[in-house]
Amino acid sequence: MTELMVWSAVGIFASMTAVWLASLRLRDASIVDVFWGLGFVGAASIGLAIGDGVAGRRIFIFILIAVWGVRLATYIAMRNRGAGEDPRYMKMRQRAGDSFWWESLMRVFWLQGAIMWVVALPLMAVAAGTSPTFPSASDVIGAALWAIGVFFEAVGDRQLRTFKRDPANKGKVMDRGLWRYTRHPNYFGDAAMWWGVAVIAAGVPWGWATAVGPALMTFFLMKVSGVALLEKSLASTKPEYADYVQRTSAFVPRLPKPAGS
Repeated sequence: MTELMVWSAVGIFASMTAVWLASLRLRDASIVDVFWGLGFVGAASIGLAIGDGVAGRRIFIFILIAVWGVRLATYIAMRNRGAGEDPRYMKMRQRAGDSFWWESLMRVFWLQGAIMWVVALPLMAVAAGTSPTFPSASDVIGAALWAIGVFFEAVGDRQLRTFKRDPANKGKVMDRGLWRYTRHPNYFGDAAMWWGVAVIAAGVPWGWATAVGPALMTFFLMKVSGVALLEKSLASTKPEYADYVQRTSAFVPRLPKPAGS
């Protein structure tokens, strides 16, 4: 697995550097968000190509990651089309001034590359795992959790996009569909997908140790770049959001509380 870890690091940081160079030419660091899902597809492809683990499982995990990663990249690319650079990166660009070129490399592209490498550890474990035979109970359970996660992420994204396209919903809070049961079905789905991958990895020798990857992803989704960051913005711009918070789970889906409770 050590060789896979090294080659995955080389592949991830080389690709992140290439995307960074493209962002300098385009003057748009937002392209890193589009590449996020594709970076994991690249890591999975390295495991598929040079891993010596069970072939069926290597192919299986590559397909799962490819379906998730391509779907996510396509969605973000369509969402960002014509919108210009993300305000987060614009603020960084304005603050950094002439030093933005190297700050964006270190604090955006290489930092995300490092996080990507840690999160992708279960993929490397699967690619290196020479037992058990495929499919195993862990493969079936993990695939089911992966499917739940992709469902929540993909359907949640589509429902939110449809909601925002309707001019009548401007300024309103999205509390329909999956958003009735969790304030962030897409983030919950992303975490569930990665825990599904972790369950598959747990079935191979020492694969359980790579659960640090999904744990880190879940932490970032809940406390850093996901729920916490978005909640702060929504609470300050939408007066109805406070009531939505009282009624609806922040992350794990559950039945909503009665209005005003």
